[in-house]
Amino acid sequence: MHSLSRQQLLALVCITCVWGLNWPIMKIGVTDHPPLTFRVISMWLGLPVLALGLMAMKAPFRIARAHWRELAWLTLFNMLIWHTLMIIAVKSLTSGRAAILGYSMPIFSALLGALLFGHRLTLRGWGGVAAAALGVCLLLWHEISNLAGKPVGVLLALVSALAWALGTQLMRRTTLTVPTVTITFWMTLMTTLAMTVLAFWFEGPQWKTPSAATWGAIAYNAVLIFGLVQALWLSLARHLTPVASTLSVMLIPVIGVFSGALWLGEVLHWQDYAAVGLMMLAIASVLLPARAR
Repeated sequence: MHSLSRQQLLALVCITCVWGLNWPIMKIGVTDHPPLTFRVISMWLGLPVLALGLMAMKAPFRIARAHWRELAWLTLFNMLIWHTLMIIAVKSLTSGRAAILGYSMPIFSALLGALLFGHRLTLRGWGGVAAAALGVCLLLWHEISNLAGKPVGVLLALVSALAWALGTQLMRRTTLTVPTVTITFWMTLMTTLAMTVLAFWFEGPQWKTPSAATWGAIAYNAVLIFGLVQALWLSLARHLTPVASTLSVMLIPVIGVFSGALWLGEVLHWQDYAAVGLMMLAIASVLLPARAR
């Protein structure tokens, strides 16, 4: 359905590894620190890294006033809802469960594309979506009883995944002509400002000096997530079809589950290993070239 260039393939590998490992890292970061505050500190420290990237690439900072409204909608669905709700969900769920629920996003993206944007999927594309959905179900196999006791965290994770799916569809159709890194910078800045207000309003009395482990998680998120990977992901989302871009990152929840098991002692089962095969099948369905007729 879509062949990747060398640069896109390298970006995909980077996104998958960095984002996958970040799930247990975020869990460590919010264990003894307010979640919104953790996210806000990471974003404020990541913005200078992103700005340096713009200057190194000689990309413009300016976005024409005529595009501000569209930029606001892109920010709302690609970043603000996702980062706000998901970091709260991570606080109440295990890192593996949060990753699995968050990466139900490709399923939502395929459905939104078909229902709202008239995007017709091939049989192979629907097969990839089905494989991803079954993989998510297998990863959740032993978590259903635990999730039932934390409905708020589950709901927040699913809403954030739905918002991100819509944001991915909108990013593919954006009329902004500036480089993706410029869009990423302004989306990150707008999200940071909004989340700073939320963190002050809801978590102000809980503010304290982060521990060494929390500072490590903040540094990882600031430099790698907000300084690098977020821009790489939005570039893929902008230039690949929504289904190809979303299904291509389906190894991220697998890495999240397995790294959480390694670092945090979260238990693995045979269903987790079966899910790996299904996620690989989902990725192959959109990235391997179709057989010529």
